[in-house]
Amino acid sequence: MVVTCEQVWHELSNYLDGEVSPEVRVAMDEHLRGCQKCSAVLDGTRNVIGLYGEDRMFEPPQGFSQRLHKRLEENMPRQRGTAFGWMVAVAAALLIVGSFEIGDSSAFVGPQLRSEHAQPGTGVPPEMMVVVAEDGKLFHAGAGCPLLHDKAHLRTMTTSEARREGYTPCVRCMKQYLNESAGLEKDDDDDGEFASSASVGK
Repeated sequence: MVVTCEQVWHELSNYLDGEVSPEVRVAMDEHLRGCQKCSAVLDGTRNVIGLYGEDRMFEPPQGFSQRLHKRLEENMPRQRGTAFGWMVAVAAALLIVGSFEIGDSSAFVGPQLRSEHAQPGTGVPPEMMVVVAEDGKLFHAGAGCPLLHDKAHLRTMTTSEARREGYTPCVRCMKQYLNESAGLEKDDDDDGEFASSASVGK
C-alpha cells in the first residue's frame, strides 16, 4: 500500500495516537522515511503535543507586558480625529437627515385616502367632472351610480379636486365611463356590469 502526503497529513493525529491499522502504519512509516516534508510535519506535531501536554507553564520575563504594550502603541497608527473632522461629519449627517425629513413632508405626499383599502385612480382625466358624497370615499362619474350613498349631500368637482380631498374612483363608474368612451354597449349577461376590455376586439 502506497500513501500520498495528503493521506499522511489526514491520518497524522491517528498515527500518533496509535489508532491506524497495521498496514496503514507500515505504509506511513515507509512514506515518512522518504519524505522530508511529512517528517517535518510529524516532528512539529509531536513538539506541539509535547508542549501542551506538560503541566508547567512558562512565565514571561519581568517587564515583558510593559515592553509589549509600548511596542504595540509605537506601531499602531495615530488617531487622526480632530474637532474640524467631527464637525464636518456631524454637518453631513444633519444634511442627510434633513433631506429625508423634507422628502417625507406633506408638501410632497399626496392626500391621505379616505379608506385604507383604497387605491388612487390612474388614467382618469383630471378635468372630468365627478360627483362625491360628503361622507363617502369614492368619486363617481354621475349621480346615477347605485354605489353612491347619501344622495342628499352630493357635490360636483373635477377628478383632480376629488383626489386632493382623498376620494378614490368608483370602479363601476370608471368601467362604465371607459366602455362608453370606447363605444361599447351594456352586456346583458353581465348583471348590469359593462363589457370588459376583452370584448373590445369583438
